[in-house]
Amino acid sequence: MSKIRKCEACGEYTLKEICGRCGRRTKETTPPRFSPKDPYGKYRRMMKYGRDRSA
Repeated sequence: MSKIRKCEACGEYTLKEICGRCGRRTKETTPPRFSPKDPYGKYRRMMKYGRDRSA
């Protein structure tokens, strides 16, 4: 399973172990904290389940 990675030098997010922008190694990031007031949760559910189940 691929995990998102972040370059600590330039802040670029990627799935690769080497940053495409600066060429340095990247580190795995921790998942974001859960929040019931998540402003983007609706859009993530739309992408995951499809537009008809977004409600």
